Amino acid sequence: MSNTATRLISLIMLLQRRPNQKATELAEELGVSVRTLHRYIAMLDDMGIPIYSERGPYGGFSLVRGYKMPPLVFTPEEAVAVYLGTSLVEEIWGQMYRDATQGALAKLVNVLPDEQRHEVAWARRTLLATGMHRADFTPLVPLLEKLRRAARERRRVTMAYRSRGQSEPQQRDFDTYALIHRWGWWYVIGHCHLRQAVRTFRVDRIVELMLLDQTFEVPADFDIHEYLAADPEAHPQVQVRLRFAAEAAPLALDNPAFWETMEEQPDGSVIVTFSAADLEWPARVALGYGPHAIVLEPEELRHLVGERARATAARYASAE
Repeated sequence: MSNTATRLISLIMLLQRRPNQKATELAEELGVSVRTLHRYIAMLDDMGIPIYSERGPYGGFSLVRGYKMPPLVFTPEEAVAVYLGTSLVEEIWGQMYRDATQGALAKLVNVLPDEQRHEVAWARRTLLATGMHRADFTPLVPLLEKLRRAARERRRVTMAYRSRGQSEPQQRDFDTYALIHRWGWWYVIGHCHLRQAVRTFRVDRIVELMLLDQTFEVPADFDIHEYLAADPEAHPQVQVRLRFAAEAAPLALDNPAFWETMEEQPDGSVIVTFSAADLEWPARVALGYGPHAIVLEPEELRHLVGERARATAARYASAE
């Protein structure tokens, strides 16, 4: 359990579930010492929660008979929304928050009325969010843990970072302001001491990372939402138009979610558009469709795809 408030609520729930519980039992259940448990009991007493104790072999701590925590009043849709929220946290953060999300959901289900509990059970079977990562990010968990700790404790890190296209990593000292998950990748945002400016780095390109004892302060005027709104890397920079030949039109028509626009032409062909952060991903998309699709715009993407297609053909020809 991560904080005192959570433990206090859990303590009330434990006492509400069963009276006359020993201090040692309650302390073990909460994962604290007996001394800390008595401090929590005193805090609840100061808050007006009616707890009393009885001595003897069958005694212990109890809530005053008839006292109940105010029930969680959710509509079935609200209960499902809470469940979906915990599911997304687990999907995005993985094992770092898996225990927390499962524990939160178990507590929620424990106190929900039957109607809401049945709605959550239905959602668990039928409303799923998965595949939000472009790759298995399990190897990144140690890095994410360190970066999360660095952001929480405001400790500077030193890292070896390999930028795109570079074969050798570069050493940088970095102050972690925020961790961001977008486009299926993890990014860390903060102050780069090498560039003396706020920068964004992709976590999977961090080769080594070490927490330092030196601390930092986040500037009072820094707002992560404003930064992302103004960050050019957060917005697509390349507008792409592809033309699918008539015989390959079903490849485009069967995947409408891939495209921003889709126009069927009189000759049976289909022209689609989509946006990307750079040329790399659109080039892979176009090459993936082979001769079935041709790049109409932008011109630099046409050249890049043509060069890679010729290089690929030449390599196969030499191999044969």
